[in-house]
Amino acid sequence: MSSNKKYWKSVEELNENSSIVEALRNNEFVEAIPTDEFLSDKDSLSSSSTTRRDFLKYVGFSTAAATLAACEGPVHKSIPYVLQPEQIIPGVADYYATSMFDGFDFANLLVKTREGRPIKIENNTISGAKFAANARVHASVLSLYDSMRLKRTKLAQKEANWQEADLKIKASLADAKVKGGQVVLLTNTLASPSTEKLIAEFIAKNPTAKHVIYDAVSESAALDAFETVYGERALVDYDFSKANTIVSIGADFLGDWQGGGFDSGYAQGRIPQVGKMSKHFQFEANMTLSGAAADKRVPMTVANQKLALVKIYSIVTGSSVAIGKLANEEVVVKAAQQLKASGSKGLLVSGIQDKNAQLLVLAINQALGSEAFSTVGTRQIRKGSNEKVAQLVADMNVGSVHTLIMSGVNPVYTLADSAKFLSGLKKVKLSVAFSLKEDETASITNIAVPAPHYLESWNDLVLTKGTYALTQPTIRPLFSSKQFQEGLLSWNGNSVSYYDYIKANAASFTNGATWNKTVHDGIAVGVASATTSGAADFSAAANALASSKPANGFELVLYTKTGLGDGQQANNPWLQEFPDPITRVSWDNYVTISKADAERLQLDNKIVANGGLNGSNATLTVNGVKMAVPVIVQPGQAVGTLGLALGYGKKASLKEEMQVGVNAYSFYSNFNDVQSATIAKADGEHEFACVQSQKTLMGRGDIIKETTLTVFSAKYNEPEVWNSVAKVSLDHKEVEATKVDLWESFDRSVGHHFNLSIDLNACTGCGACVIACHAENNVPVVGKSEIRRSRDMHWLRIDRYYSSEDTFAGDNKKKEEFSGLFGKEGSLGGFGDMEKPADNPQVVFQPVMCQHCNHAPCETVCPVAATSHGRQGQNQMAYNRCVGTRYCANNCPYKVRRFNWFLYNNNDEFDFHMNDDLGRMVINPDVNVRSRGVMEKCSMCIQRTQYTILTAKREGREVNVDEFETACSSACSTGAMVFGDINNKADKITKLVEDKRAYHLLESVGTKPNVVYQVKVRNI
Repeated sequence: MSSNKKYWKSVEELNENSSIVEALRNNEFVEAIPTDEFLSDKDSLSSSSTTRRDFLKYVGFSTAAATLAACEGPVHKSIPYVLQPEQIIPGVADYYATSMFDGFDFANLLVKTREGRPIKIENNTISGAKFAANARVHASVLSLYDSMRLKRTKLAQKEANWQEADLKIKASLADAKVKGGQVVLLTNTLASPSTEKLIAEFIAKNPTAKHVIYDAVSESAALDAFETVYGERALVDYDFSKANTIVSIGADFLGDWQGGGFDSGYAQGRIPQVGKMSKHFQFEANMTLSGAAADKRVPMTVANQKLALVKIYSIVTGSSVAIGKLANEEVVVKAAQQLKASGSKGLLVSGIQDKNAQLLVLAINQALGSEAFSTVGTRQIRKGSNEKVAQLVADMNVGSVHTLIMSGVNPVYTLADSAKFLSGLKKVKLSVAFSLKEDETASITNIAVPAPHYLESWNDLVLTKGTYALTQPTIRPLFSSKQFQEGLLSWNGNSVSYYDYIKANAASFTNGATWNKTVHDGIAVGVASATTSGAADFSAAANALASSKPANGFELVLYTKTGLGDGQQANNPWLQEFPDPITRVSWDNYVTISKADAERLQLDNKIVANGGLNGSNATLTVNGVKMAVPVIVQPGQAVGTLGLALGYGKKASLKEEMQVGVNAYSFYSNFNDVQSATIAKADGEHEFACVQSQKTLMGRGDIIKETTLTVFSAKYNEPEVWNSVAKVSLDHKEVEATKVDLWESFDRSVGHHFNLSIDLNACTGCGACVIACHAENNVPVVGKSEIRRSRDMHWLRIDRYYSSEDTFAGDNKKKEEFSGLFGKEGSLGGFGDMEKPADNPQVVFQPVMCQHCNHAPCETVCPVAATSHGRQGQNQMAYNRCVGTRYCANNCPYKVRRFNWFLYNNNDEFDFHMNDDLGRMVINPDVNVRSRGVMEKCSMCIQRTQYTILTAKREGREVNVDEFETACSSACSTGAMVFGDINNKADKITKLVEDKRAYHLLESVGTKPNVVYQVKVRNI
C-alpha cells in the first residue's frame, strides 16, 4: 500500500457511544484501515495507488457498520441438561433404524437425531432394506415439526382430552352392539400385521363392525386382477434389474406407479456395458420421469394405449384379437417383437386403471416367463377397494352406519363425490378421525384425535411378504397425540401398551432374529412363499379391452407429482418449493397440454420482461364440474390429452402460502384417472414460479454429452469419437483444453481429495438429493415470489434439457450444418429455433451443484478472500468474511452460487419453517444458518467429510473404503451420485473418474472441477 496513515473507518466511529462500532471492534476485521485521507480528499484519491481490490475491502468493511443492524445473525440461548441422558452426548449424532409407511410412501430408514431432535432422513442400507427414501420421505422430517398439526383431542370442534373421547367412543360402540348398528373402521392401507390383528380382534368383539381400506390414489384395478389370478390382494414387486427389454404402457414406474421404489433396480440395467444395456419403450400420454428415461418414447392417448396393450398381448401369446386402427403401430409391433425375443428377460408393465388391462399384464409376463415378474414377496402397500368405499358411502347415506372411525384418510378432500360422503357423515351417529392435521375431514367429525407422526410412534410393517420392518420413535410425542392402535387396544379391553403388543407378535415374523436385533437393524428378513399360480379368462379380457371407446373431447389424465404425491404433506415448504422435474415449476398446479392443442385453442406460455414464466388461464370441465386452471404447454404431451396433478388445492390446516393449486380429486370420478374433459381459454394470465423455462441444449455438447450404445460398443477404446475433449490453441498448436493450465497446480496427492461422480444414465431426476441437501445444509425456503425473481436458494438443482429435434444427435447435426448468420440455415435464426423443444423431445436430467473447481474463477475475484480452496478439494465459504459483492457469482460459469437477498430466518415475510421455534427444530447444528447479504452454495458437505475423518481418528483407524458421503450421494437410490476420495485407490470414485465415459462440465474453460459426469448412452 502506498498509504500508511491511520484514519477513521466510517462516520459512525465519530460517535463514541455507538453500539455498532463496539460490535465491529469485537468482530474479526477491527484493524485500522488507512482510507481516510484518500477517501476524504479528491486530489489525494486521484493520486493514490491503492488497488481496486483494496478499495473494495475498505468500502466493504465501512459499509458493514452501516448495515450491521440488518444483517446480524440470530442469538440463541442454550439451556444445559440438569440430568443428562446417558444415551445422548451433546454434539454427537445418534441414528435410529426405522421404517415409514403413510399409506402412500414407504421406505426403510435411518433417522439422524441431535440432542433428541430428528433432523435428517438417511437410507437404511442393511441387507434386506430394499426401499429407499424419495423426496417426500426425506421431507417428512420437516412435517414432524409442522406448527399446523392437530395438538389436542377435540370434541365437537372444542378442545378436550383423550379420556373423554375414549369414553364417548366406547359408549357408541356399546350402543351399536345393542341396536345392531354398523361400525366401520375406514383406514388407508396399513401393511402392519399387528394393526391388522388388532382390527380382527376388534371385529370379533364387535360383530357388526367391518374394516374398509381406502387408498386416495387407487390401484384397485391391479389389485383386483392379481386377486383374480392368484387369489391374493397384493401387487407384484417387479425386479427391473432382471429385465433386458422393458415395455411400459402408461406406467410411470420411476414415479409413483404402484408405490414406486423401482428406480434402483431399473438403474442397474441402464449403466452401459460394452454391447449390453436394457432397452426401454414407453407409451404414455403425460411426459413422466419414466418417459424421460426411455430409449423410445411414444406419446399416445390412453384409448390407444389399451389397443397397443392388446396388440402386444396378441404378438407375445400368439393370440388373435381384432382391434381397430392403432396409432404408431410400427413402434408397438417392434416393442412386442423385442419383448417376445427377450423371453424371460422381458418385462411389461402398465398403469392403465382397468382390470382387463391389468389381467393382460399378468398374461403377457406369464407367457414370457419374466424373471422380473415374481409372485414371491408380493407388495402389501396397496389394499384399497373401490367397490367397498363406494358401498360405504351408500351405506352412510341410507343411515345404516352407526359409528365411523377413520385413520389415515381424508375423504372429504380426496373423494370426487365428497358431497355424498358429507351428507352421509351427517347421518352417522358418531364420527371419529385420527389425523395428523385438523384437515377437511377431521375438522367436521364429532371427535378429532391428534395422531402421532411416524417418528413419534411404534409400529410394525410388512411392506413385502417375507420382510418385517419396525417403526420406532425417535422423539417423544410433541403434542397430546394418541395412536389409532392405542385406541383399538382400549376398545378391545386390552391394557398392554402397543409396544408390548408388537413385541409379543414379532416372533412370528423375525425368522429367529431377536427383538433387540430387529429394533437395531430396523428390519428382519424371512422366507417368502410364492403365491399359488393361477389363470383367468385372458382372451375375454383382451376382447373387452379391444372394444374400449376413446373419450369424448380431451382425455384428462390425472397423476401425482414428484413433489406432493397424494397431498398429505401439502403444508411442507420444502416440497412446495421443490421444482417439478419435468416442468421445473414450483409452488403451483396446472394443466399440461400439447403444443398443437395449445395453438389451436390459443393457449400459450411466454417469458416476460423480468424472466418469469406466464401462462394462459383456462376453464376445465369434467362431468359438469368446472375449474379454473393455468396452462403449461408441455413438450411430449400426447395430442388430445391433458394432464393434471392430484394433491393440490388443500385449504384446511395449511399456512396461506401453501394453499396453492386446484383440487384435482374433484375430477377423480369412480377412481378413474382418465376422464373426458373440455378445455377453453379464460381471461387473464397466470404467473408461474419456473426455475428453468422450456429451454433446450442448443447443441452445447460440452454440457450434455451423449452417444448411442452402438457407437459406445463399437468405439469403446476410442473415446475421442463419442467423448471428445475440447481443444484450444497453445503455442499455435491444438491441444486438449484439460491439459492447459493458467496457474501452477498444487500437489493434490497428499491427504484426502474429494470428487463426486454423476452418471447421467442412472439419474432419473427424482429430486431426493435436492431435499436431502435442504435438510443437511439448512437451505432456506424463499417462496413463490422470490423463486419467480430467479432468487431460489437451492444449493443443488437438477437441470432438465429437451432436444429441439427428436434426438440430441439431431440437435448437434442441425448446429453443425448452420451456414452463415441469416436465412433458414443461418446460425442466428437457427439457434433461436433450437430454443423450441420438439413435439416429442428426448430429455436429460443433469444435477448441478458447485463444481469445486481446482482452478476456481470465483476465488480469484473475491475482494475479501471469503471463498477459498481447501487442501481436500472443496471450495470453501467463510460467511463472516463475505460482503456480498457477488463477483464470485458473476464469475462462476456454472451459476451455482446463491445470494442471500433477505434474512430468511425468523422473518415474518418468509413464514416457513424457519419462522417458528417448532420448525427450527429441524435445523442441523453442524451447519451455520446464513444471514442476509452473503453468498452461499454447495460445500460438498464439508461437515460430513470432517466428521468421517474425526470418527476414524477417534477410533484409531483409517477411513474405510467408500465411507465418505455427501447428503446427495447418500440419498441417491439409483447410484447415480458417487462421492469419495480419489487418493484412496480402493474407493469407487477413483475408477469412475478414470472411466472412459467421464467428462467435466465446460472443460474448455479450464476450471478443473472436482465433479465429474458420465456420458449418457442411449440404447437406440
